[in-house]
Amino acid sequence: MTLSPRVRYLLRFLALGYVAVLVAVPVGLILWRTFGPGVGAFFASVGTPAAISALNLSLLVVAIVVPLNVLFGVPTALVLARNRFRGKSALQAVVDLPFAVSPVVVGVALILLWGSAGLLGFVENDLGFKIIFGLPGIVLASIFVTVPFVIREVEPVLHEIGTDQEEAAATLGSTWWQTFWRITLPSIRWGLTYGIVLTVARTLGEFGAVIMVSSNLPGTSQTLTLLVADRYNRGTAESVYGAYAISTLLMAVAVIVLVVQVILDRRRIKAAQ
Repeated sequence: MTLSPRVRYLLRFLALGYVAVLVAVPVGLILWRTFGPGVGAFFASVGTPAAISALNLSLLVVAIVVPLNVLFGVPTALVLARNRFRGKSALQAVVDLPFAVSPVVVGVALILLWGSAGLLGFVENDLGFKIIFGLPGIVLASIFVTVPFVIREVEPVLHEIGTDQEEAAATLGSTWWQTFWRITLPSIRWGLTYGIVLTVARTLGEFGAVIMVSSNLPGTSQTLTLLVADRYNRGTAESVYGAYAISTLLMAVAVIVLVVQVILDRRRIKAAQ
């Protein structure tokens, strides 16, 4: 079906207007509120002890979540891509579950499981290892919501490259580790890197699941997203401005992630050609 030039321009205008209203205008307002008092005020706000502590905690969570997702995500992707077994569809559904379940529900489920009155409450009550309202709870919540990214980026690449090179390496006497390290891993590097980038972005921006399992104490268990909500809810002019400043910092991270995604896409396309 061929559209007239007038209809095409109208559709473009509607698409741009839709994006502007839902994305560009809100982001622009936050930037305007953030840098209205000046750049110095922005750096002063993001340089407070609470903000630095929240940034350090968020980066610590990322440093824990990303390796764990890679460690378990790549083998899971290999199992799904290289094997046929009963229950595979159920496993696929479980992997995609974080996309369908509200993060708040995830937080409640973790409390019911790991809380002091939960199914595994003996870990805290008897062993003294605090899960909920501590760093482990934040890590568990972040892992749950980011589980699909590495798996869903690596699995299609494994389907695409097939098993010919791996089988040839095995025929020549390579061990499974040599085959993985020299054949499989280089072939999935772009998909794996893309999944890692998405995991970092989602971990830094997660709020719903984290707020349920965190004590939200400034300087102790408050991530960047929790700090934004805390500052905004206080209602004072200074604290609200602090929320804008931290939001701008998170948006800067999001922009960096988008740039990395574009670069990875281009390199992946060049590598495929």
